[in-house]
Amino acid sequence: MRTPPPHARPDAASSSRKPARRHGRGHGKSGGPYWISGVHATQAALENPHRTIQRVLLSPEAEADFVARLSVPLPPHVERADKSRFTALLGAEAVHQGVAALVEPLEGIALEDAIERPGPVLVLDQVTDPRNVGAILRSAAAFGAACVVVQDRHAPEEGSALAKAASGGLEIVPLVRVVNLSRCLETLRQRDFWTIGLDAGGGRLDGASLQGRRTVLVLGSEGDGLRRLTRENCDEIAGLYMPGTMESLNVSVAAAIGLYELVRTR
Repeated sequence: MRTPPPHARPDAASSSRKPARRHGRGHGKSGGPYWISGVHATQAALENPHRTIQRVLLSPEAEADFVARLSVPLPPHVERADKSRFTALLGAEAVHQGVAALVEPLEGIALEDAIERPGPVLVLDQVTDPRNVGAILRSAAAFGAACVVVQDRHAPEEGSALAKAASGGLEIVPLVRVVNLSRCLETLRQRDFWTIGLDAGGGRLDGASLQGRRTVLVLGSEGDGLRRLTRENCDEIAGLYMPGTMESLNVSVAAAIGLYELVRTR
């Protein structure tokens, strides 16, 4: 029997556990080829041995500095391109810094494989903006999270906007897609993770009280927050300490602060 922190929901802590089952995609890819642009994201993609690169674009101005950053050789199929070529392929709004790569999406990974990595787990309940998911992946990489879990039907496909916002985090932290978040949370609880729904109406998130535990931080969409079934499958509900006058934060900002709170005492 797991012992909950003092501010946890006792009914959640004492609920029955069922044998874990596999819920993540263990194979397959999400979407089709897309352009990754910008120095950091492109470098991380080229240095990721699990990433399939189809094309690489470099401007003459960016090439020397970019090659010096790389820990791997450039692929043989590098194309030198001017500004008009980047615009034609990536669009006028793309911020590319003279560097881009056409990549295939990463192979899916099962939840059970992803949690073999150390660190907390982030679970996103219907966070649909690719820029928010990308920013959360960037924070997850910065704070050493094991993985980020999304519900397959209510999450963006892997693509340019997500990869750009992740700034390389997509190559570092597995993005796990599951069919059912409630079953996913149950699986994590079976593996002795302590699941915390980040939302109003609970105590204050306190990383110091969670030392020695592996934790899951569950975040809901900006509009609706956590859904009822998601809340009920958390061991506790906790909020961030915010002494100012704002009542809420962007979900990616909340994820970063929540992760910091979880790891700051370790």
